Amino acid sequence: MSLSSAINAAQSSLSNIATQTNNVSRNISNASNPDYNRRNAALATSLNGAQVVSIQRAQDQVLFRQSIAGIATSSAQDSLLRGLSDLKSIFGGNDYENSPATLIANMRDTLSTYAAKPGEATLAQTAVADATTLANGLREASASVQRVRLDADQEIGIQVNSLNDLLSRFEVANKGVYAGTQAGKDVSAELDERDGLLKQISSIIGVTPVTRSGNDVALYTASGTTLFETVARPVTFEPSAGFSASIQGNKVYVDGVPLAAGAGATTSAQGSLQALIQVRDEVAPVVQAQLDEIARALIVTFSEKDQSAIPVLPDEPGLFTWGGLTVPVGATVVPGIAATIAVNAALVPSQGGNPQLLRDGGINGAAYISNSTGASGYSAALDSYVLALDAPTGFDAAAGISVSDSITGFAADSIGWLELNRSEANSAAVSREALRYRTEEALSNKTGVSLDEEMSMLLELEQSYKASARLISAVDEMLQELMAAVR
Repeated sequence: MSLSSAINAAQSSLSNIATQTNNVSRNISNASNPDYNRRNAALATSLNGAQVVSIQRAQDQVLFRQSIAGIATSSAQDSLLRGLSDLKSIFGGNDYENSPATLIANMRDTLSTYAAKPGEATLAQTAVADATTLANGLREASASVQRVRLDADQEIGIQVNSLNDLLSRFEVANKGVYAGTQAGKDVSAELDERDGLLKQISSIIGVTPVTRSGNDVALYTASGTTLFETVARPVTFEPSAGFSASIQGNKVYVDGVPLAAGAGATTSAQGSLQALIQVRDEVAPVVQAQLDEIARALIVTFSEKDQSAIPVLPDEPGLFTWGGLTVPVGATVVPGIAATIAVNAALVPSQGGNPQLLRDGGINGAAYISNSTGASGYSAALDSYVLALDAPTGFDAAAGISVSDSITGFAADSIGWLELNRSEANSAAVSREALRYRTEEALSNKTGVSLDEEMSMLLELEQSYKASARLISAVDEMLQELMAAVR
């Protein structure tokens, strides 16, 4: 090798080392950035040895697609689990101590005690007090369920605004990638930004990215609706001011197409939006329907009947009444009945009522008196109420439980339904989060920065620098000897 070739090779090596060191430094400074993909210096052989020809961005499209899919399903499952957990908290802790099932059981026990000692006025007052607690519990639970729906609705509005903002930023980033690619520029930074935005978008709504020529990307929802193609498509939603059992939530539209709700405890939702819609429009309304059916059944069970030899008068509300002021007919959900159920004022002492009417009847007039003699030991009506709470009756299939059950059984099954779904959602959330984590870990191993590897690379570059420096030093010494010989 001539001295000129040797010096050229050393200069080329130092140039490569400078470029590689700068690249390693950039990798290390971005080691904690989850949206940064590792840069690698690509070397090629030249007349003067190896030479850096480009800086390549590490990527793995298969793992990246799996990663954003994992983000979407995990985010959806978490959103559903939060909704179910909020619904569970309405009824107390793990023992569901504020649930209708618990309150009905307490009232039934008091009624049984009262039936055994029907002449004790204090037991009559206690029975009415337990009924009041039950009615209050149903009203409060109904209001809380609607608050869960309102919270979900408000969160949907926030998520839609965030999604539109992300799509606008994605449009800018995508244009930057496309323009840079067409101009032959390094678009690694733009690709990092675009991929980071895509991860955020996926947490809100599941997307399928389609890469086209020039590094251009189009986004489609799981159902095939266009979310982004050259420009961001509008995602629209009108939040509701409030909710009741009879109010439906407004739809979310993606490019004019309504976004479907997720289904099942292991939700089919992709992204938090579909799961929030599921909580608002599917899960919470079922819980509300169950409360309404419990309230309806209580009003029917404790209604007063015409005691005449030939009954002609209709059944009237007895222990329990509601805003409709009549006794519901048929095993059909009356939307919102749980929100207005109350104990009949005729039985409440603080409102001038007589709690002994629960034993004797006659809340609605003389024709409804069952204890016609006024005997203090009369317990037939009280016994019938206790038995009726455990006797089969009809329920609406819309409540999602059995259509034939006792009131106590239906109330217990309502808690079982909620706990079963919450438990399944929790298990699914754990497994989906684990899958998301493992996928992102695999992607990070492929494309992320490893400080150990970068530090090892720095050591190698240091050794290469020393070797190049020694070569230059050796050439310098040889040139000095040549010049001395010439002189």
